[in-house]
Amino acid sequence: MDSWQQATLALQLLAIDPGLGGVTIRARSGPVRDALLRLADPDAKRIHPAISDEALFGGLDLSATLTTGHLVQEQGLLATPGPMILAMAERAPVRLAAHLAVALDKGAGHTLIALDEGGEPDEAVDAKLAERLAFHIELSNISLHEISTIPPGSAGQRPTAPPGGRFQRDASARALPYVPPDIIGQITRIAADLGIDSLRAPLFALRAAKAHAILNDRDRVTAEDVEIACARTLAHRATRIPEPAPQEPEAPPPDQMENQNTDDTLDIPDELLLDAVRALLPDNLLDRLAAQKARAGRGSGTGAARKGNRRGRPLPSRAGRLSDGARIDIIGTLRAAAPWQKIRRNATGQDGLQIRPADIRVKRFEEKSDRLLIFTVDASGSAALTRLAEAKGAVELLLAQAYARRDHVALVAFRGAEAELLLPPTRSLVQTKRRLAGLPGGGGTPLAAGMITAFEQAQHAQRRGLTPTIAILTDGRANIALDGTADRKQAATDAQQVAKALRANGVDAIVIDTGNRPEPTLRNLAQTLDAAYLPLPRADAHRLSQSVATALGD
Repeated sequence: MDSWQQATLALQLLAIDPGLGGVTIRARSGPVRDALLRLADPDAKRIHPAISDEALFGGLDLSATLTTGHLVQEQGLLATPGPMILAMAERAPVRLAAHLAVALDKGAGHTLIALDEGGEPDEAVDAKLAERLAFHIELSNISLHEISTIPPGSAGQRPTAPPGGRFQRDASARALPYVPPDIIGQITRIAADLGIDSLRAPLFALRAAKAHAILNDRDRVTAEDVEIACARTLAHRATRIPEPAPQEPEAPPPDQMENQNTDDTLDIPDELLLDAVRALLPDNLLDRLAAQKARAGRGSGTGAARKGNRRGRPLPSRAGRLSDGARIDIIGTLRAAAPWQKIRRNATGQDGLQIRPADIRVKRFEEKSDRLLIFTVDASGSAALTRLAEAKGAVELLLAQAYARRDHVALVAFRGAEAELLLPPTRSLVQTKRRLAGLPGGGGTPLAAGMITAFEQAQHAQRRGLTPTIAILTDGRANIALDGTADRKQAATDAQQVAKALRANGVDAIVIDTGNRPEPTLRNLAQTLDAAYLPLPRADAHRLSQSVATALGD
């Protein structure tokens, strides 16, 4: 089943059972996504990341309150159950994601279609909100001529639309299909095999199986329903890839099979369900999971969020003073003052709008700082004999990606007894590649010196308002101490001390082990840095660059 069929099936199942929560659709705005949305409920309410709490929950109707002189409340979008469409869901702030998650948890009939338009892997729907949506669909690589169901009125209409042109909610009061009791335990077991620790996943799979049975006019859940439900609700939540069964047991004789399949059981091999889920697992699942674990709690890596009062994405206004240089939020101030107008007029005996200092609301904004990638490359003799060529190729590929995002890049090389800043922070791709191509190899491995040079560049970047990330590419065989002496033990100690300083200053880092075998000292170094550790002993330049880019959140 292709992505378009998965998307239309998700909408059909949601129309039957709103308890499935919703679906995340990852796709850029375009005719394919528009065609899919025309299949959704026409009464779906549209919301955006900057929507206010008053619009969601209702609040004071400012104009009516000021006109009538008494408190007038307006109804919010969440007051009426029904489907919602969240545009640019990857940009939804935590506050909005939490509000929507609570609304879905209440089970009051709300469903959500989250449109994820993020171009980068780190731009995604809030994890807590995505957990409450049963389905996740990728439509990024689908063109208009590939889709198999187009609603009436779409350009280039070819196939037929579903009855009515849209997937309407199932208003019939039919009984729920029968579910064999052994299926519930089996779905939970499959979720555990996939490393899913949330109980919402098997519950969604069970509800999706029932909805699929209803969709096909069955009064009983079949193996097909369970297989499709597990594949659609569990694949995108998997945190590990289960190994295939070593050997299939021999099939029992037909008479034994008849005895096994009673009316109260549904004999589905676990491996059959796992195969259905494996078919939808992304190829780079392990790399993506390792990167997510490494980045947990450390931000997305695309630039730190900074709050201010001048520019950036608007945040809800807060009470404040005008003496600190902030900009007043006139609407917010009026909303805060409106409920007290009648009391204040009676107390002062004066007409007109009365504002108190406690009513003042000031504007707040959030902006993203630019990122600086500091490539710290091991050019020592051991690296030159093993992986320096692959490391150079990987850095070139990463530099091209950084250039496309307009990130700043810097290049530090360490070899012999010292480290050298080959390229200060720049956006020049040509200059960076020229310096990298001329990087010689040979000599000792002064890892600590390379980290100090990179640390200095990170500090300069922070003072300039950039968000630095240090990428260390080395085989880990540090043998030159900071004083220039050949002392392997002291070199490892110096590297640990520098790593503690980096971590104390909040500098993000990633350690790429380019040696032929994983080096335990580098793993320990990554733990000290609180950084991602990627051992890539047999990866070529392309695999190396892909893994690094994923760990960096690109």
